[in-house]
Amino acid sequence: MGYKYETHMHTAEVSACAVKFAAQQVAAYKNRGYTGIIITDHFVNGYTTCPKDLPWDKKMRFFLTGYEEAKKMGDEIGLDVFLGWEYSIKGSDFLTYGLGLDFLLKHPNVDLLKIEKYSALVRESGGFIAQAHPYRDEYYVERPYPVAPYLIDSVEVINIMDRNESNEKAFKFAEKNNLPMQAGTDDHGRGNKAYSGIILENKAETIFDIINAIKKKEVSLI
Repeated sequence: MGYKYETHMHTAEVSACAVKFAAQQVAAYKNRGYTGIIITDHFVNGYTTCPKDLPWDKKMRFFLTGYEEAKKMGDEIGLDVFLGWEYSIKGSDFLTYGLGLDFLLKHPNVDLLKIEKYSALVRESGGFIAQAHPYRDEYYVERPYPVAPYLIDSVEVINIMDRNESNEKAFKFAEKNNLPMQAGTDDHGRGNKAYSGIILENKAETIFDIINAIKKKEVSLI
């Protein structure tokens, strides 16, 4: 049976491409039988609603509004909500888990880092980084292929919003490099025909239970 978790999703509060707000997303995932979700709104270097002229501290607090609304609703209806974000570098995206507001406030302009420095900083700070849809080939993606394996902790090998052939390439890349795998819907609230994520044998009490299960390859992919 197991416990279902969404690893990649967006809210209209923060992600400019999302069409449903946090409370709507939470209710929808509760109805689909998920135990929990990780909010991964586009970071401020991606397609965000966050005003670019705000001071860094206010910008970061704005960035967390989608998560905070989702957490509030989740606590009310019984869906676990965890914080993450989708960091973008010229169209290549990296799901980041295990960090929070303290990290963001401590590192002004972290949005300007290249992947090598960003990866090092995230991991030194106790976080986790997975490359999302590494073979997505769209006009806005400068490098439609994965980064060096040592820079990431996991590979998203199933992304419902990506092409099947791209997902297959991601799977082969992860397999070749012995990297942990994960799956996600990349849900923007548009009413997908299918939904993805991971299944854990035990209920996650914290985001680190999810991180550790992925790292140990103890998840089933939806």
